[in-house]
Amino acid sequence: MSYICRLKFIINYITSIKMTKAEIVSNISDKSGIEKADVLAAVEAFMEEVKNSLEKGDNVYLRGFGSFIIKTRAEKTGRNISKNTTIKIPAHNIPSFKPAKVFVEGVKNKVTVA
Repeated sequence: MSYICRLKFIINYITSIKMTKAEIVSNISDKSGIEKADVLAAVEAFMEEVKNSLEKGDNVYLRGFGSFIIKTRAEKTGRNISKNTTIKIPAHNIPSFKPAKVFVEGVKNKVTVA
């Protein structure tokens, strides 16, 4: 019984591993032969450019990958449960990512559910 529990724990751990920016930089550097410092500078510049474009109100479209878009949330009424009062949450914009169809299909076909 304990062997099965440990095995489930290991499987859950492996499937919940997340990739960090450092790992992305390392993988790109290994595949392309470019130094890690140069890859890191490019990745940082890309992220900064996406952020700046969204802050200006411009969406970013990457064909075959997806779109970084701005979504507008409508004004709504919320509750402060600690004070038992209602509050108004004003309308606001949030950044969002919408993956391309080929991206979604690739993930659907290759990622297995544990």
